[in-house]
Amino acid sequence: MNPYELIIAPFAEFDFMRYALASVVFLALSAAPVGVFLVMRRMSLVGDALSHAVLPGAAIGYMFAGLSLPAMSLGGFAAGMLMALLAGLASRFTGLKEDANFAAFYLSSLAVGVVLVSKSGNSVDLLHLLFGSVLAVDLPALQLVAGVASVTIVALAVIFRPLVLESIDPLFLQAVGGKGGFWHILFLVLVVMNLVAGFQALGTLMSVGLMMLPAISARLWAKSMGALMLMAVAVALVCGFGGLLFSYYVEIPSGPAIILWCGVFYLLSVFFGWEGGVLPKWLRRRKHHAV
Repeated sequence: MNPYELIIAPFAEFDFMRYALASVVFLALSAAPVGVFLVMRRMSLVGDALSHAVLPGAAIGYMFAGLSLPAMSLGGFAAGMLMALLAGLASRFTGLKEDANFAAFYLSSLAVGVVLVSKSGNSVDLLHLLFGSVLAVDLPALQLVAGVASVTIVALAVIFRPLVLESIDPLFLQAVGGKGGFWHILFLVLVVMNLVAGFQALGTLMSVGLMMLPAISARLWAKSMGALMLMAVAVALVCGFGGLLFSYYVEIPSGPAIILWCGVFYLLSVFFGWEGGVLPKWLRRRKHHAV
């Protein structure tokens, strides 16, 4: 089998593969930069919690309208924002920190979502919602992902400076009159939007993977925000492309295949990443002792 048949032919021959690839490209351009900000703000697990919170909303949309993209997307967005609001309120009026409340709400949300889908659908529908499918990425789904990506990229460009300031030094932003709470809420809206956009192809459990794993891996290769975002997007694109091909040939769900590729790149980054990998740190330490 020549390289064209192995790499290009699946996308040239099948519409669903082209739609899936286009959706991964859009998600990489928007979700990966959002993931960088989550890492910089030490909110990595919050992204995971919000991805689980999307499930019950999508399940309720499924109960009323079946596998309807608008219904499941609106339900997922509403559920994600509701959980973020409730976790924030619980943190404000109790002694628990925000990450603990997010953990409590997302575990409950996951259980509720699985119960709702299992009661109203079948195991195939449950697997589709949890892990996604390249077959689910049709033209309306692609338009949703493209719209969310466009809004996210424009919004990040507009609020880039206050987001960076709040990530690095929130006390300084507060001292100069910056509306830290407003930017935080707006950022959470972008996170939930990207998770909802990604669940059609990657599933509710896997959509956060394309957001977080490339960003975490990039942190081991680069330091500046610009380099981090470029690296995260590049990793998401490569892993998305490779994961789609892998899912096509091995016949597994696209979501786990893409995240598996991201996970492999993360492990490689742990050992070889120039800014924090095990091997470069060992070599620098050895060179320092030699001097």
